[in-house]
Amino acid sequence: MSQHPLDTPLILENLFFPRKARPSSGNRSDTFDGMIPVEQGVILGYRLYARDKKFPLTLYFHGNGEIVTDFDNIALMYHLAGTSLLVVDYRGYGWSAGEPLLSILATDAEVVVKALPKLLSQHGIENVPLYVKGRSLGSAPAIHVAYKFPEMFRGLIIESGYADAPSLFRRFGLTISPELLADDNLPLNNVGKLARVRLPLLVLHGEQDRIIPIEHGRRLYDAAITDDKTLEVIHGAGHNNLLAIGMERYFAAIRDFIACTLA
Repeated sequence: MSQHPLDTPLILENLFFPRKARPSSGNRSDTFDGMIPVEQGVILGYRLYARDKKFPLTLYFHGNGEIVTDFDNIALMYHLAGTSLLVVDYRGYGWSAGEPLLSILATDAEVVVKALPKLLSQHGIENVPLYVKGRSLGSAPAIHVAYKFPEMFRGLIIESGYADAPSLFRRFGLTISPELLADDNLPLNNVGKLARVRLPLLVLHGEQDRIIPIEHGRRLYDAAITDDKTLEVIHGAGHNNLLAIGMERYFAAIRDFIACTLA
């Protein structure tokens, strides 16, 4: 059991909601399941949706209640927006091993990015533009790898992301020490990391989000030092219904973002 101060039961029970799944048997020609080793005895499961292996590809870190198989019904929309999709689970989710831990969320994402060239090559995908996207909790690993490996990516997409963890943790009655907040290996200070990322940025956020309020999305957008940035507010949408409320605008924003960064 981790002794890290970010891995207390109070934090983990309120932050992670894993579900289990099994990899598919490979019957679909455009969908591929696999595993990425992150440390001895621990692997992370992934699902790759690649209808066209010459397309740009988006590495996706999902929200805390999702798993890779949840994207089966929406992956085609990403393809129509001009990108293939690689969704990676956290520890304890889907067919990933281990238990979810906040302390290693960002560093696990580093291992995933380092594994990308070999992983994609194994699936016949070579030298395509890469993007990274994070939704909600996934905004932290997405911003982290954009900060650590900017040369790897053509752009960064944040959906319903948080600017800083302390403001969210205060709901649980928790405070985070300045020492932890200053540790760039932890998924806490998204806005601080984003202020050092020059990648093109697309921020998607629901206007009526009550879980991570729209102010977080605006702070992320304002902090970004790139001039190539867009804030797309989905009016009337909350935290978990951006697609239900504004699917057309949502994917139009992604399509336009990818097209512009490739121009």
